[in-house]
Amino acid sequence: QVQLIESGGGLVQAGGSLRLSCAASGRTFSTYAMGWFRQAPGKEREFVARISRSGNRAYYADSTKGRFTISRDNAKNTMYLQMNSLKPEDTAVYFCAADLDDYNSDYRRGTLYDHWGQGTQVTVSS
Repeated sequence: QVQLIESGGGLVQAGGSLRLSCAASGRTFSTYAMGWFRQAPGKEREFVARISRSGNRAYYADSTKGRFTISRDNAKNTMYLQMNSLKPEDTAVYFCAADLDDYNSDYRRGTLYDHWGQGTQVTVSS
């Protein structure tokens, strides 16, 4: 079991950058594949990115590919999402999630993840 806490959200202008962090409790962090999801008011939760246990494999939503970079530091029990060239449509609450299945073929489905953080707000102004 792992507890997740997101941080790093804020207000930025379009074209700006933010780096989100997801801090996990305990030494079991490395046993989880990790993902980022986001949810805007009135919309469904949306997949953003996923990274394998070791950090060697990463997957992105088409809307973020080329702009966002997911990474992790298992020694620090922390996952990151570097967001560049932000757009107003990136505005949402961003959640990190943990998945015990490192080879989950349905990693875009949030319901399959085992643990979730409380989220951090990202607002991109136009």
